[in-house]
Amino acid sequence: MPRTANIPALHSPPVLEEAGRRRTFAVISHPDAGKSTLTEALALYASVIKDAGVTHGKSSRHGTVSDWMGLEQERGISISSAALQLNHRGAVLNVVDTPGHADFSEDTYRVLAAVDFAVMLIDAAKGFEPQTLKLLAVCRRRGLPIITVINKWDRPGLEALDLIDGVAGRTGMAPVPLTWPAGRAGAFTGLFDLRSGEAVRLEAVRGGALPSLETPVPGGSGAMEGQWREALEEAELVADSHGEFDREAFHAARQTPVLFTAAAKNFGVRQLLDVLAELGPAPSARATAEGGHQPVDAGFSGFVFKVQAGQDAAHRDHIAFLRVCSGIFERGMILTNARLGRPFATKYAHRVIGRSREVIDVAWPGDIVGLVNAASLRVGDSLYATEPVRFPEIPHFAPELFTVARAADPGRYKQFRRGITQLEHEGVVQVLRSDRRGEQAPVLAAVGALQFEVAQHRMAGEFHAPATFEALPYTLAMHVDAKGSSLPETFRGGEIMHRSDGEALALFADRYKLAHFREDNPGVELTDIGA
Repeated sequence: MPRTANIPALHSPPVLEEAGRRRTFAVISHPDAGKSTLTEALALYASVIKDAGVTHGKSSRHGTVSDWMGLEQERGISISSAALQLNHRGAVLNVVDTPGHADFSEDTYRVLAAVDFAVMLIDAAKGFEPQTLKLLAVCRRRGLPIITVINKWDRPGLEALDLIDGVAGRTGMAPVPLTWPAGRAGAFTGLFDLRSGEAVRLEAVRGGALPSLETPVPGGSGAMEGQWREALEEAELVADSHGEFDREAFHAARQTPVLFTAAAKNFGVRQLLDVLAELGPAPSARATAEGGHQPVDAGFSGFVFKVQAGQDAAHRDHIAFLRVCSGIFERGMILTNARLGRPFATKYAHRVIGRSREVIDVAWPGDIVGLVNAASLRVGDSLYATEPVRFPEIPHFAPELFTVARAADPGRYKQFRRGITQLEHEGVVQVLRSDRRGEQAPVLAAVGALQFEVAQHRMAGEFHAPATFEALPYTLAMHVDAKGSSLPETFRGGEIMHRSDGEALALFADRYKLAHFREDNPGVELTDIGA
């Protein structure tokens, strides 16, 4: 039976009050800009951890708290997203870290469907990079507010004013600095908090394992000289060009606050944490698939944006990450899966920090709940308690690489099939099938080659079913609709495959083969796969 004791009535002030305290955001950037390091630094300042993983530089770093998969720690990158909850100055920060490799951008797109704003991390030495621009475009299509963080200011890099100009030109938003560095890139000695007027000298403690030492600079801005005066004049120049910070303009994605950090040394992290807590937008009414909006104080509803297996090898469980959109979640309540029309019991609900987890009894709009042993849930599933609601589906993205997977040991075919199904449910790869190839030779489709490497790694280590992969010569996939006509299984330079959701896809070796297909099959409609 669902537990109901001590839960406030819906539409009551506690629901709006708790939702108003939440700040749910993703950290996005090009690979190696410091996403996991920054996430860990935020956790350090919020007292979730006592010692940061970065102790003496990346070469000797421990695995960060959000990087739990063995392959992540081996490569020093994030290839799965992790959700952390932090508390700071009365606000509850739900931080969703995202994959640190471009090959896993589809996972990042799913995360962006579950957050209310984004922290865009820019490498001070490199400025805007291709993956950052792709993710920025997704944020803009969704109207997500963005906080810009220029990271690695402790290393040689570009001029601060040039980076600000880049933010204005690339984002189409007015950049408004809230902090400004004293010292050029590579000589990060202090920081101005332009909101409070505070100036502090910065010193790393134990190589960045502990919060940085901040020493106030006496005398105020009028008495400052040298690099401090120069830095303040630069900040004032930017303010004159782009205006003062406006919360409404930020929430409407017309302005982007800008802060400078060196996450590996914890420089500027406290100031960023303050900005997230004080200025980040809270959850609001969410669009539904029917074209309406679900208020945060309506009955409970939420949707699954990620499914992850293998976090607890001892129990071989898998977790569905649920974004709470409205109402109150209580562990043990019986929900309805809108896709299946079937009940789902929430007996096992956890908050997940890397491999660690703790039980969640109650969650509010904006929170991320890890539903354990949720074998029936899929990415994009909507769940509700009383009034039916369905949120927009999380789209697939067009794959560019294809490979045939086969069990290396035919005697372990059952394990092979179970592993392939699990990877499909998680969205690690798209799985395509056809009568011609049969169930023993599914085709795996991916955006990047590393997805295949992760799939092969997990098939052998997690599912004990080593698989061989044979690359196919296809580079393009499109939705196909025959409109009553029969579809050929194969054609010149391609073939027809099917996803488990019933969608038929046509795979092509190149654009020329696509043109031939259209000539040979004029009654078949092809459409792009995309967000």
